Amino acid sequence: MSKTVDHRTHLVLENYIGGKFVPVSRHIDSYDPSTGEVYCKVPDSGTDEVEAAVQAAKEAFPDWSARSPAERGQVMNKLADLMEAQLEEFAQAESRDQGKTVVFARTVDVPRAVYNFRFFASSVLHHTTDCSTMDHLGCINYTVRSPVGVAGLISPWNLPLYLLTWKIAPAVATGNTVVAKPSEMTSVTAWMMCKLLDEAGFPPGVVNMVFGTGPRAGDALVGHPDVPLVSFTGSTATAQRITERSAPFCKKLSLELGGKNPAIIFSDADLDQAVTTTVRSSFSNQGEICLCTSRIYVERSIYPEFLKRFVAATREWKTGSPSDPDNDNGALVSREHLEKVRSFVTLARSEGATVLCGEGEDPLVLPEHNSNGYFLRPTVIAGVAESSRLMQDEIFGPVVCVNPFAGEDEAVAKGNGVRYGLAATVWTRDVGRVHRVARRLEAGLVWTNCWLVRDLNLPFGGVKSSGVGREGGRDSYHFFTEVKTITVKH
Repeated sequence: MSKTVDHRTHLVLENYIGGKFVPVSRHIDSYDPSTGEVYCKVPDSGTDEVEAAVQAAKEAFPDWSARSPAERGQVMNKLADLMEAQLEEFAQAESRDQGKTVVFARTVDVPRAVYNFRFFASSVLHHTTDCSTMDHLGCINYTVRSPVGVAGLISPWNLPLYLLTWKIAPAVATGNTVVAKPSEMTSVTAWMMCKLLDEAGFPPGVVNMVFGTGPRAGDALVGHPDVPLVSFTGSTATAQRITERSAPFCKKLSLELGGKNPAIIFSDADLDQAVTTTVRSSFSNQGEICLCTSRIYVERSIYPEFLKRFVAATREWKTGSPSDPDNDNGALVSREHLEKVRSFVTLARSEGATVLCGEGEDPLVLPEHNSNGYFLRPTVIAGVAESSRLMQDEIFGPVVCVNPFAGEDEAVAKGNGVRYGLAATVWTRDVGRVHRVARRLEAGLVWTNCWLVRDLNLPFGGVKSSGVGREGGRDSYHFFTEVKTITVKH
């Protein structure tokens, strides 16, 4: 709910526009998920704030785009160094804002955010363009790539700084200026990063941060006629709205959306490794990663043994205070999201499925100060119909469904039996099967005998309702630039 605030009692964020922090009169409550208490006030920006940010970005574009990639890379590397020097502060803030454990923020979120800047500062130096000769006509053809202009970047709440920098870094490396809108639920680390931009050497207006909701700030950004490019990570429903708003302007879009990712475990798999990794792929970051496993299909001959081991290992996955280094999971991001995830468990019971562990089955003991937080134990459900919403809809929490299959064809059919197609994992020792199944699965990424191994040079994105476009080393370079063919007759 938007309201004026008492600046004495909470952390109050400000937009960052044209190299300056700009206060606003309207704010949104932001909660600490581990306690359920308001601790921060986030700007409730709208059309005016977005307009100011876009104008600042437009004014900064000529100078920034004229700099060499190496010069821009120096600034990006300096920002990475400054962020790394404050890694612990960023990790503590990310944990409090999002609900994840401090350990996860310290070892995953913040290091990857730092690396995003270093990676794109380097990779932008190594791309080549195309050239061809037409000797019979006395012509030579070559291509050049130029930055697009002002990039609109909208990032989600699950990996806030990690995914925000995944967009900002390639955008500015290629010479664009940006207006970014983080999720209103997890804006603090973006605001902290803005404090370092001037010291890093970013000229005013190159990076602008406008905080607020999707319907107000996000809608104003994607519908702005001077923002020719939009990169969005979030829900499929929101992406549909972005596509509609962008269509009149023919904007370039990169949309990384939801997933309903299958893990397919064949009878010849290394069961110890499959169980351990699939627990991690199902429940890491409270299951709030678009790449998390949501459906597990196990070959029938090993199904009982896998299920027994998997449930036992899941019960060892600890949920509790994010500051406790012994905990694997913290709190879900909001009360509304917690209730949504719980509703899927309720649905499972109403449909006759079996909840084997977790929500409603195992006690969750929390410290007193976390008693009102948004916690849910990792939950395993068996016997769910393939047509159920549990198998078809994105839950985005620590809930996974397990079903058996008989044969490779059935495994692939079940894996592909949803509208999403972001990622999949396959467990088998059969090298031929690895390649066959990976090719047949309708997914943008397929991991075999592992999970979340990422080479940032390679494409990232999904098929079907999981997205449009790809990002990564070369793909981000292509997305954030426009190509031009030049022909010279000699």
